Amino acid sequence: MLKAINTKILLAILAALTAIGGLLVHQNHVHEQQAADAAKARAILKQQQKATEDQKKHDAEFWKQVEENKKKSKAYNGGGSSTNKYIP
Repeated sequence: MLKAINTKILLAILAALTAIGGLLVHQNHVHEQQAADAAKARAILKQQQKATEDQKKHDAEFWKQVEENKKKSKAYNGGGSSTNKYIP
């Protein structure tokens, strides 16, 4: 009788340790997935920041070209006077 009780206690302990081991494996898997998701988020953020910087650089170059074209246009048009002096 004592041997049967000891066997049942050992089986219960084994089941508890198996459950704990399963939970640890699951927890490890969850942490690995979270780390992978964080790495993806970092990569996406870096890509977005680079795209933003490139767009700002492109915009600055564009507006610089616009200003240069305005200056050239004003010099060509006689100082930027766009009104025609028409006397009927």
